[in-house]
Amino acid sequence: MRSPRLAALELRRFGRGRLPRAALAALLLLPLLYGALYLWSFWDPYGRLDRIPVALVNDDKGATADGKRLAAGDQITDKLLQSKTFDWHEVSAEEADRGVEDGTYYLSLRMPSDFSRRIASSAGDSPETGALQVRTNDANNYIVGQISRTVFSEVRTAASANASRGFLDRIFISFSDLHDETAKAAKGASDLKDGIGKAKKGSKDLADGLKDAKKGSSKLAGGIVKLNKGAGDLETGSRQVADGTQLLADKVNGVAADVRPFLKDNGRTIGDTARLVADSSKTVRDNLDLLVKAAPTAAAAAHTAADDLTAVHRTRCEEQPVPDPTVCPPLKRAVTAADDVAAVADDVNALVKNQNGDLKKLRTQLTTLEKQAKDLAARSPHLDEDLEAAVKKVNALNTGAHKVAKGAGRLHTGLGTAKTGSADLNKGVGKLKKGALSLDKGMVRLSDGSTTLAQGLGDGVDKIPDYGKKDRDARTEVMADPVRLASQSLHSAPNYGTGFAPYFIPLSLWVGAMVAYMLIQPLSRRALAVGAPARRIALAGWLPVAGIGLLQTAALMSVLHWGPGLDMAHTAGTLGFLALVTCCFAAIVQWLNACFGAAGRILVLALLMLQLTSAGGTYPVQTSPGFFNAIHPYLPMSYVVEGLRRLITGGGLGPVWQGCAVLVAFTAGALALTALSARRKQMWTLERLHPELSL
Repeated sequence: MRSPRLAALELRRFGRGRLPRAALAALLLLPLLYGALYLWSFWDPYGRLDRIPVALVNDDKGATADGKRLAAGDQITDKLLQSKTFDWHEVSAEEADRGVEDGTYYLSLRMPSDFSRRIASSAGDSPETGALQVRTNDANNYIVGQISRTVFSEVRTAASANASRGFLDRIFISFSDLHDETAKAAKGASDLKDGIGKAKKGSKDLADGLKDAKKGSSKLAGGIVKLNKGAGDLETGSRQVADGTQLLADKVNGVAADVRPFLKDNGRTIGDTARLVADSSKTVRDNLDLLVKAAPTAAAAAHTAADDLTAVHRTRCEEQPVPDPTVCPPLKRAVTAADDVAAVADDVNALVKNQNGDLKKLRTQLTTLEKQAKDLAARSPHLDEDLEAAVKKVNALNTGAHKVAKGAGRLHTGLGTAKTGSADLNKGVGKLKKGALSLDKGMVRLSDGSTTLAQGLGDGVDKIPDYGKKDRDARTEVMADPVRLASQSLHSAPNYGTGFAPYFIPLSLWVGAMVAYMLIQPLSRRALAVGAPARRIALAGWLPVAGIGLLQTAALMSVLHWGPGLDMAHTAGTLGFLALVTCCFAAIVQWLNACFGAAGRILVLALLMLQLTSAGGTYPVQTSPGFFNAIHPYLPMSYVVEGLRRLITGGGLGPVWQGCAVLVAFTAGALALTALSARRKQMWTLERLHPELSL
């Protein structure tokens, strides 16, 4: 008997009564419970978030920024109420806390009283972070907490962008202000450069002047030293003069007291005497003139007379045999006297000749004496009056001399101080000179620096942006939200159910095959009894469940498509792939049941759990522990899930063809193992007649 006929005989058993037919109908619809019904329950949960009650607390008191009223809490509240993201309930903070605790609200969102103030601070000098306070309770529902974090992240981003706009707008305005102020600074730096240029020239002049001042201060110090020494000498001399004038005054005053009466009483006599002196001076002067004229003649006459006397003496006394004793001695004395007179005449002549200058001076002095004697003779009647005036002048001279001595003392003392001061001045001018040189060098560097500053500020003005309002608004918008997520899904799933369909569809088909072999024998007992070939027996047990599986697949996909609205990128490919999946699962479940009997049903369930945890149907398998990563490549559902994702949502079909090859291999292998088990079970044993475990 061929395999299809054996399969038909197995299915014919379900038409013998109402209960078998009902069981067969339930078997056909069983995948709907795992596939369609379960997927339908959370097909699009994010589309119904507006049914989730959430508490909204707005305690924000508002704030003022740049003269404008800011109520960020009210703005966010209005937007949330309009968004319908959740079923918002605006309540107090106490009611919100109580509701989250007892489950009235799944979570709460609170804006604190200083929320606007903190946001407004971003435009001030001390920016602070505004905080939205979210409170969840995982005891109510863990998934809602996860969803809320995603939703509130978007709320936070929007609020942050609004807060950033004010802060960035202030920055861009500051850029414009900075541009204008830098332009002013550049002009000021240019003026500074010109001023420093003048100051540089002045510092050079100052340095040169201080060089000259240093030389002058050195000379001044040296001069004051000499002047101080001279002042010392002056002080000593003036004191000596004062002492002399004092002595003179004392004597003059004493003599005047005695002489004045004499001068008063003998004025005429003094006048006559003075005139006599004048006449005598004139006579002597006149005689000096005669002496000058007669001296040469007298000298010559004296020599002639001396010669004559000598000749007479020689004739009368030396040449005579007997000299006259009465005449020769006197004559001898006369000769000697004549010689002396000639010598004197020679001396007078020599004196007159050689001392003519002195005689001229004497003549001048005699002339002066004559004049003074005449003046004295003329003043003689008034000598007592002149003496009184002279005494007054002497006393005045004495008083002045004492003042000079006292002033010289003060001058000496002052010059001593000036000496010290001039030394300090010289030292200070030296320091000033050194400082002026340093100043000159510094002014050179400052001049270079001011030039660089002016140039840099001029260049900086062009580099600092000067934004207009339109440009500023555009830049503020960009900077407030500089990075926007340009999300682009190559093959996006439209909803939650579509994304999980590749995971739950094979799950339902596996369960369908598992339950089917609870009702249908994996190996036909009749075929085993008659000794049919093992491969026919295996096919006969596989074909009924494979056929039912195809019906299950058709029913499941019809309901998913026309019910929740599952759209497939490759509809025909999806259905063909699922047909292969159904056949593969049926072959594997058949082998486990045929090989291990009642224990095989437990193994089928265990294998299902291993596939569900390692297939990567919910989270990527890489996030699972190492054990599941290890078994992932060796289980058929891993390839089924990956293939269905490409067939339903789109994408390259490489994983689909790989999945087909794996499923074909698993199907062929499972059928071969089932045939081997059928051959073994054609031999009846006591263990088979009385199994240890029966389900």
